[in-house]
Parts: sequence; structure tokens; C-alpha cells
Amino acid sequence: MIWLSKEISFPPYNTATEDGIIALGGDLSVERLKYAYQKGIFPWFNEGEPIVWYSPYKRMVLFPEEIKISKSMKQVLRKNDFLITENKAFAEVVYNCKYIHRSDQFGTWITDEMQEAYLRLHRSGLAKSIEVWRNNKILGGLYGVDLGNGVFCGESMFSKESNMSKLAFIHLAKNCNYKLIDCQVYNDHLASLGAREIPREKFLKYL
Repeated sequence: MIWLSKEISFPPYNTATEDGIIALGGDLSVERLKYAYQKGIFPWFNEGEPIVWYSPYKRMVLFPEEIKISKSMKQVLRKNDFLITENKAFAEVVYNCKYIHRSDQFGTWITDEMQEAYLRLHRSGLAKSIEVWRNNKILGGLYGVDLGNGVFCGESMFSKESNMSKLAFIHLAKNCNYKLIDCQVYNDHLASLGAREIPREKFLKYL
């Protein structure tokens, strides 16, 4: 396994492990994160671990025109008792993604270091959030990296009430003019919304 130096570079894709790990170490500077996302590489690690960088062989993505909106979600949309905003509360979205309880997850991968890193990305104009509100209270949202090339690299989402993260995701797909939404790795929740896996080589062409 290759450990990164201060130089902002990554090893060839074919050196990644079966789990998609391509390198360890380095830092979470704006410059390195921007370069990594441009190369289809993202960090994912737990507190107390070195930074782990991933480039999976299969990439979970959503082509916005393929989004699936269930009958129950269409009813939620028709009810329209919410407000959706963009970049109004980025720090609050990241905070909620970090601390929201998830029944299938022990702890969080959004370490303090990661939290600060994405706040820096946001201040640099490279990260974006979607927020869902009712009565001036935030109920759900998501955040990710916007490289300015028509690809949004999703990082995390949260809901304080059923379907609120889905509303944010549907807004991202329907209203933000992206050609591709990167969901990184497979999960059933995103698959139910129309996301699917494609080979890494195809994903890199979109980047």
C-alpha cells in the first residue's frame, strides 16, 4: 500500500486493492481534495485511523434523468409543506450528517478533521449543500463536492423526519442541472432512487 507524501499525487488506478483503497496518508487540504475528486478518488476513514483514499472498481452513480420517485414521495412533493434551499446552511448540514443517529452505523466517518476540510472546500466554492426546512427548522439535507464540470460528488445526507433527505436528493437531481451525481459506493437507499453501479473507467470519462 502506498503512503502519500507532501506531493499532491496518487498512484495508478490499477494499484487499488479489491476494496478500492488506492493510498493512505497525506492531508485534507483544499488542493489535495480538489485533485483527488478530479481523479475520482475520495477519502473515507474513521477517527484514529490514517486518511484512507478510495477509487472503487464499481462506482454508484445517478444519471438525473433516471431518478425514481415513488408514489409516496410524489404525495410528499404534492403536499409541498417544506422549503428547499441551496447553500443556505452548509455547516449545519455537515454537523447534522455527522451527529444524526443511524441505526445501521456505529459512530461516524465524518471526523472533526473531515468536517473542517469540507467547510474549507465550501469556503473555496467547491462544496455545496441542499437543505429542507419547515417553519424555519432544518429537517434534512445533503452535501457534496461540485467540481464545476457537471458532476456532483455526494458525501452524506441526513433526515430528522421521514423522506427529508430524499426531498433534498430529488431536488439535486431535478433542479441543479448536473449530468451525473456520484454516490460513491452501493447502498439500497440510493438504489431505490435510481442510482446504479458503473465501471470506474466509464465514471472517469464523465469526470
